[in-house]
Amino acid sequence: MKREIRTGQKGFTLIELLIVVIILALLAAIVVPQFASSTDDAKLSSLDTTLSNMRASIDLYYQQHGEYPGKNTAEDLACTATDGTGTGGAGAQGVQAFLDQLSMFTDDAGGACSVKDTNFKYGPYLKKNTLPGNPITGVATLEVIADGDILMSGTGPNGGWKYDVEVGKFIANDTTDPDGLGAAVSYDKH
Repeated sequence: MKREIRTGQKGFTLIELLIVVIILALLAAIVVPQFASSTDDAKLSSLDTTLSNMRASIDLYYQQHGEYPGKNTAEDLACTATDGTGTGGAGAQGVQAFLDQLSMFTDDAGGACSVKDTNFKYGPYLKKNTLPGNPITGVATLEVIADGDILMSGTGPNGGWKYDVEVGKFIANDTTDPDGLGAAVSYDKH
């Protein structure tokens, strides 16, 4: 019996295909973690930018009013349109006063109004009446306190923002460790 050897057939052998698959798997194992880490870096960069913008708005408000937003009432009967509703201080009323005073026009005392006139000549400091979400957690809630603690820290792993009306400190209300180093550096320290 004579076997015929066919020549001229083109294609890859099973061994060649396996080698290519192994090389692709090795490349994927090296490259995919690089993309995951760049996503985390982007979130941290976005957190730093958001904090910087919010702190700049708070500082500008302080320079123009001598008090931090949210400390005093945003209500003002002299407003001819929609006035602020938050009465200031810690808690929900402080949150509303903070948002009203940063997103509306304000007078010297911090009263907020939706229209600008000779009394309501400052602001607005934010374009919306809502806070941006925390880029790490996606949460946009705000916890307002009146402790006067310049060293305050975040109170939970899933928070949005935390703000002290006495000292104007604005932080990410999150104690999760971004680097996985056992809380060596946490989000509320940015």
